[in-house]
Amino acid sequence: MLRKLNILTLDWPLRQERLFARAQPLIVEIGFGNGDFLIHLAQTQPDRNIIGVEISSQSMDKAEAKIDALGVENARPIHARGETALAHFFAPESISEFHINYPDPWFKKKHHRRRFIQRETVDLLTSRLTAAGRLYLATDIREYAEMAGAVFADTPGLSNQFDKPWVNRLEDRFRTKYERKGDREGRRGHFFVYHRNERPVAHPPLIEELEMPHLFLYSPLTAAEIVDRFQASRRKLGDAHVAILHAFADRKRNVAVFEVVVEEPSIEQHTMIMLAPREEAGEYIVRMTSLGHARATLGMHRAVEAVGEWVAGLDEAGMVLERKLRG
Repeated sequence: MLRKLNILTLDWPLRQERLFARAQPLIVEIGFGNGDFLIHLAQTQPDRNIIGVEISSQSMDKAEAKIDALGVENARPIHARGETALAHFFAPESISEFHINYPDPWFKKKHHRRRFIQRETVDLLTSRLTAAGRLYLATDIREYAEMAGAVFADTPGLSNQFDKPWVNRLEDRFRTKYERKGDREGRRGHFFVYHRNERPVAHPPLIEELEMPHLFLYSPLTAAEIVDRFQASRRKLGDAHVAILHAFADRKRNVAVFEVVVEEPSIEQHTMIMLAPREEAGEYIVRMTSLGHARATLGMHRAVEAVGEWVAGLDEAGMVLERKLRG
């Protein structure tokens, strides 16, 4: 069986040698549905390694089962948001092709910000393409096609393969189950093919994991007393939104844990931050726990600092002793 892969357990950036038998040019499908297109890419291009990125757990299970059953060795599905994968996995100029098939159109205007095709995302896609690398998009929603066409046309680093914004049919294209159903129901496809041209582009930096955040403090309060004073809070710290939701005390060990959600532009993490005693009386360390496989991002550094400063401020004798933090 395939080993489950996700954004919280894989290397940042991605290391091919840990996923495939050999390093080869990379093709990425973002949002692979039931995995048929992903498997088609792998079977027809054995000299390429294929990575599929998908947010649906059910789609992950289906694709993994099919890849296992067929013995496909050059395709690996990864559970992650497409935007997160672009920011953390793929270095500039490392991907030969991106395929985006029938992304969620998010019809309501208030949800348009959730659409995958956005200015920032297309800039990331362009940056990650190799020289002459290709970007494919398919959608059966006319309004989405018009929106995407406008964004692509305003991207200097991309050149259209056609003399019009899109075509309604691509010869030799592998047609997915969803695509065939749409044809039967009269929903025409809109197909885009762009390639990376020679114009220079900005390369948004790959976001790598930081060192683990720690904060040391003094407080005369016990962990139980600290938790008794806890009130949930939400705050914006730089680009991160930090929600400290609940607190729990282990009275016997004098330990407290805080449930947090940290939302950053590229990733959202739901985990625990621990306050544990040190050897000196009244001294504590505040650090991340291993629950949820949280990664040491800038937002997590700020969450650890927020918890530590709140604890130190509960008593007039409390104080922060040392910070091992970024930002």
